Amino acid sequence: MLARDDRRRPRAAIPTAVALGLGWLALMVLCAILADLLRPYDITQMDLSARLMPPLTPGHWLGTDELGRDVLSRLIQSVRVSLVIAFGATAISAAFGTTLGFLAARFRGLVEQFVVMLADFQAALPFLIMSLAVLAFFGSSMLLLVCLMGFYGWERYARIARGLAIAAGAQGYAAAVEQLGATPRRLYLGHILPNVASTLIVSMTLTFPEIILMESGLSFLGLGVQPPETSLGNMVGFGRDYLTTAPWIMLAPSVVIMITTLSISLVGDWLRDRLDPTVR
Repeated sequence: MLARDDRRRPRAAIPTAVALGLGWLALMVLCAILADLLRPYDITQMDLSARLMPPLTPGHWLGTDELGRDVLSRLIQSVRVSLVIAFGATAISAAFGTTLGFLAARFRGLVEQFVVMLADFQAALPFLIMSLAVLAFFGSSMLLLVCLMGFYGWERYARIARGLAIAAGAQGYAAAVEQLGATPRRLYLGHILPNVASTLIVSMTLTFPEIILMESGLSFLGLGVQPPETSLGNMVGFGRDYLTTAPWIMLAPSVVIMITTLSISLVGDWLRDRLDPTVR
């Protein structure tokens, strides 16, 4: 009777904070996709007669910056650029780390020791200092920035993929598939990866906001996204000189960074609770 009642019990609703986070993330993605249609002005359009206009000014709902450029237009474009960098870097980091983790679990021995040593070295390396050195030496470009951010946090995926692949190899299904003649590629991509994907997805939600903050920090220091392009960190960096006279230039992208990273963290924690059977 109790089992029948449990089956009839409805699933727990999505918490309000998580629902708000999902709504905000959907709004940010929609804003990035439709940025060209949503921007009221071009991001490089200047009007020196309307410089440092406060928010809620007709025609400039978030005000203007020191060159008379519309803050709302630049904010919309910044959301697109920052999300493209974060999505691209997270995908590179996850693919690179998962591949190395599977290679370590497959070959063991020297290959496993090399991957573990490389992961330890990456974890001990001050990534921000290394990024500053690379960007200062090679110059800043969008492709280089995405690739550089893609090497942030890959050691987490490598450790997770290695541990889960070894655990899957000790279970019956992986050995059975291999005995049936499946190639290593089919074994890992067709059988092991789908079973460990939920854990990797949760890890991606943890890395994603860190990459946004890292890119914002590099752009704030002047070595990230370069003008005339703009990003959230770029706007914060240029707005710091006008914090006392025109705080809206810096506050608008700062609030977007804060709410976006908070939303991703909330959604990531919720996904972990939903996808991880050990916490149910």
